[in-house]
Amino acid sequence: MDDFHLVGRRALVTGANRGLGLAISRGLAAAGADVVLGVRDSASAEDPVASIRAEGGSASSLELDVTRLDDARAAIDAATAARGAFDILINNAGGGSAGPAIDVTEEEFDAVWALNLRSALFLSQHTARHMAAGGAIVNVASQAGIVALPGESSYCIAKAALLHMTRCHAIEWGDRGIRVNAVAPTFIETDGTAAALSDSAFRDDVVNRIAALHRIGRPREVAGAVVFLCSSAASLITGHTLVVDGGWTIR
Repeated sequence: MDDFHLVGRRALVTGANRGLGLAISRGLAAAGADVVLGVRDSASAEDPVASIRAEGGSASSLELDVTRLDDARAAIDAATAARGAFDILINNAGGGSAGPAIDVTEEEFDAVWALNLRSALFLSQHTARHMAAGGAIVNVASQAGIVALPGESSYCIAKAALLHMTRCHAIEWGDRGIRVNAVAPTFIETDGTAAALSDSAFRDDVVNRIAALHRIGRPREVAGAVVFLCSSAASLITGHTLVVDGGWTIR
């Protein structure tokens, strides 16, 4: 089982101070990686970093607004100069705005595109330039990139593009020894989904649509998939989307 550890690996996780980003950071640290939590406000990472260290993991934070690409690239360069290149990049930062497709404005679409796709594309590009062979990139997408969710067209489109970007990067960067994969979670119990899932009718509908297991996912279940894809146990897997959806998309 030695192939499943990440000892000696340095990882950057974007959007890492809460929800899936924090769970993924914890999982990577538990597997032995030195984890850098990329966050928009470094103060918001103090407690998450402390909690990971309390669990015996190695963690630090990096102020990183993925929508401000010049600043983000400069931050990655500074972190690389200080402690070496990253072996793992997790493009986790994302989100969307809800509303009918017929009402979506250019500004709303551009904001969703910038957060979910543009940032992942250019941060992957910049980080990959410094990655050695054996590097791994995992893009956190969504089942919304596979199935259409009413009222979330911009988000669905951006996540679908992210999945195909994963394939394109995997093909081009395989010669560098860099693997690029994605995970596509269903609804997960996080602070970001709490408001929607607090509506009992909505929650019941979601549970029903998760067709095989009929329950809401937990953050650690996504984190486990990410850790696997980053590890040597997945050394022949690239360009793949690992769907973590309890059966929603096979219905």
